[in-house]
Amino acid sequence: MKTAVIYRSHHGTTEKVATMIQQALGSENCMLFNLKTSKNIDLSSFDRIIIGGSIHAGNIQNKIKEFCKNNQDILLEKPLGLFLSCMEEDKAQEQFDNAYPEPLRKHALSCKLTGGEFNFDRMNFIEKMLIRKISGVNDSVSKINNDKIQELVAEMSD
Repeated sequence: MKTAVIYRSHHGTTEKVATMIQQALGSENCMLFNLKTSKNIDLSSFDRIIIGGSIHAGNIQNKIKEFCKNNQDILLEKPLGLFLSCMEEDKAQEQFDNAYPEPLRKHALSCKLTGGEFNFDRMNFIEKMLIRKISGVNDSVSKINNDKIQELVAEMSD
């Protein structure tokens, strides 16, 4: 099956997760599209679609929201997977529900919270200050959930 993994990454975590998904599905039949640089993706040439984004200040990236809104009709016609990179475990499900439209969530074969990272090396000064103040974290930390990524891959492969 030909798969498109469409994502938007701010500090690299969602890109890392998307790449892990691509490797697990087999890179020969799986293409990555970063919405930061990819425009006008022809979804009709793919058998299944996986979409992922990350949470910043409580919201997913606008490019992901716009993509889902603009392509909802075709996304509802294909096997769909959704994932979200986020660090706030207690708010993660609420953030996921706010990130993706309900029709897509209900249609999706797989909806996963894949954990996240605070990568201080890729943050500017203000972002570092905010993370330190809000989360109490002072150094880079990774909480990517490999089990959830493997569950998504398995559910999309069935």
